[in-house]
Amino acid sequence: MATIDVFNLKREKVGSLTLADEVFATEVKEHLFYEVVKAQLASKRQGTASAKERSAVSGSTKKMYKQKGTGNARHGSKRAPVYVGGGQAHPPRPRDWSYRPPREVRVGALKSALSKFVAEGRLVVVENFELAEIKTKSLLSTLGTLKAVKKTLVVDGTENEKLRLSIRNSPQHLFLPPEGVNVYDLLRHDTLILSKDAAKALEARCLKTKKEVQ
Repeated sequence: MATIDVFNLKREKVGSLTLADEVFATEVKEHLFYEVVKAQLASKRQGTASAKERSAVSGSTKKMYKQKGTGNARHGSKRAPVYVGGGQAHPPRPRDWSYRPPREVRVGALKSALSKFVAEGRLVVVENFELAEIKTKSLLSTLGTLKAVKKTLVVDGTENEKLRLSIRNSPQHLFLPPEGVNVYDLLRHDTLILSKDAAKALEARCLKTKKEVQ
């Protein structure tokens, strides 16, 4: 079992937390990051690109001039793609780009990302993240004390409104509940801060069996 130090908001050690090696000390499989992040970014695509083909644009279908004798190319409609205002040849159509990798791949990538933070010493577990007031400046000071001055992902329960509202004005830092933690947001931050409850919730989420999920 992985044993991780637990700090208070002054970065004073107040205990330790035992977590499953299967989640926080597993082999880091970086090739899974590519598969999952690619799927996440593809699912964010709007897929609304659209244009009209020649049958959808407005314009006369009358033959522009007689077939022979004019010296011009043979044309049957001003709605052809070669004319200004004509339809587009092979236009884009609205489509859904989203897809979902298998659960084993998604969970494996999440475990690898969490283990990577632990292995590189970029994971900080705090007893709780209780703030005295809703104030971004105070939050940034607290993050500085926790040695998380760069881009930081803070994970705690949704009921922690003071934390969520204090962090939302900071462009570098992000708050997520345990159920919202994902590989893309993990990899784009330098430090991960978990409350004890959030760490246990993430562990339970990763250890769920396939039958429990279904």
